[in-house]
Parts: sequence; structure tokens; C-alpha cells
Amino acid sequence: MGALRIVFMGTPAFAAVALKALLDAGHEVVAVYSQPPRPKGRGMETQKSPVHMLAEEQGIAVRTPASLRDAAETAAFAALNADVAVVAAYGLILPKAILEAPRYGCLNIHASLLPRWRGAAPIQRAIMAGDAETGVTIMRMEEGLDTGPMLLKEELAIGADTDAGALHDALAEIGARLIVRALERLPELTPVPQPADGVTYAAKIAKEECRIDWRRGAAELDRHIRGLSPAPGAFTEINGERLTILAADVAAGSGAPGTILDDRLTVACGEGALRPTLVKRAGKRAMSAEEMLRGFAVPKGTRLA
Repeated sequence: MGALRIVFMGTPAFAAVALKALLDAGHEVVAVYSQPPRPKGRGMETQKSPVHMLAEEQGIAVRTPASLRDAAETAAFAALNADVAVVAAYGLILPKAILEAPRYGCLNIHASLLPRWRGAAPIQRAIMAGDAETGVTIMRMEEGLDTGPMLLKEELAIGADTDAGALHDALAEIGARLIVRALERLPELTPVPQPADGVTYAAKIAKEECRIDWRRGAAELDRHIRGLSPAPGAFTEINGERLTILAADVAAGSGAPGTILDDRLTVACGEGALRPTLVKRAGKRAMSAEEMLRGFAVPKGTRLA
């Protein structure tokens, strides 16, 4: 197909990669929908989303409604007369009237091999669960949560050291490439219903999940840490101070869970031990554990909470 009239709906950096690819491919993005600017960072200054900023740089009109369910928003969306809407990590439920407005409907870029990991946090959950592979699915959206028929898929292996940040970037590139390919072949693609077997849900990461429970096994905690790195980050506490662990190695050793076993910050787990390699103290930059220990002593026998 030639250039299409596209409405793009997305918010984070993952979605911005796809928006840039669509523009580079020559499509006409007639409007961008994104989450409203929100306070972020230590100063809590109001910030626009990555998609919002990219759209403005490209001179594209940006809309940030709090909901798409009222009649005025539905009419405004329909008036765009889009061929297709492309959705990637947008953050709002699309009602039926929105889903049916574009000529070819709404296509979603989802960062998993559906039906595994439907929902908000597929990248993190795949790593935390120990999946050997994940990927990207382009699907035609319907009213259910990531239940629509699939148009294209591409797999990607998850390495033993892969963290959520690296996997996010790799999947964003795949998603951008796949959506461009899907639009090129849109009339000829046959939607394939998702299988009934293998459905799992990737719930949003809750704050309480980020605290490390040292009673769990070292291999499981390694996946937990990688799945939350670099953000929001898995953390523990040393004498009441928060320490975020961004990377760690499984190590030999045993002891009461949460106990420091040596002068290299090795921590006893419910099974085995972990040696943090990249850490971040509250209010400070990320650094190697070795560098931190030069200015912040954590003696053998210290208990982490």
C-alpha cells in the first residue's frame, strides 16, 4: 500500500520508536494521541511524554484526553477520517466507537508473543518468569484486553543477562519494523485468532513487588532484578537506607536470607547467594558495587531488609 492517513496513539519511548518509523516510511500521521503531561522526577516538574515531544518536533497535532468515552471525543476522532490507527502502549481503553472509526480499524504493537503476557508489563513479566523468548505481535484491536486477531509476529531470545531496559529497546525496534511491514501489506494480511491455550496476564508492576525478598532463591531473584532494571528498580534496605540493585550475579554461598556473606556484598538468599554488581544509593548515580563499597562500608554479617 502507499501512504496512509494514520492516527497514532502512544505514550512512552517504546511507542515513540514506532511513530518515528511510520514518519520515515512516508505515512501521513494526521494526529497523535498521548497521555497528558504529568509531574515527574525529583523536582516533580510537569513533563510531556516521549511520543508527545516527538510529535511536536514533527509539527503534528497532539491530543491528550483523559478519556475517549464521551461523544465529543468520539466525534473528533472520527472526523480525522483515518485509514488506520496505530496504538502502542497508549494507556487508555479504546471504546468500540473508536475501534471502528478508521477504515482498517486499530492495530496494536504489543511487546509479547500473544496470547502470552497480555496486559501492561509484558517485557518485565517475561524476564521475571524466566521465559527463554519473547517478541512482538501486531494485532487488530477489539474490545477485550489484547485479545484481538494477530497479523504479524517476530520472536526474540531472552539472554541470561538481559534486563528489561535492553529487552525494551530491542522489542521497540522490532515493533517499529513490523508495523511498517504490516501497513505495507495490510489488505493481504489474514488475521489469525489467538489460541485459547497459553493465555497469561502481565499485570502492571506494583510498588510492593520492587522490594527484594531475600527468602527467594538466587536464580529467581536474579530474574526479578533484571526484570525491574533500570526502572522502577528492585531494592533492599541497609540500616534503613534504600539501595536499588540494578544487576547481580548468582554466587556460591549460604546463610540466613539477607545476610552479607563477605566483603564483596554477596547476599545470602533462600537458596544460594547473589552478588550485586550495579547498584544505586538513594539520591546518587548508579555505580558498580565495588565503587560503592570504597565509600560505603557494608560489613560481613550485615542484614538487609
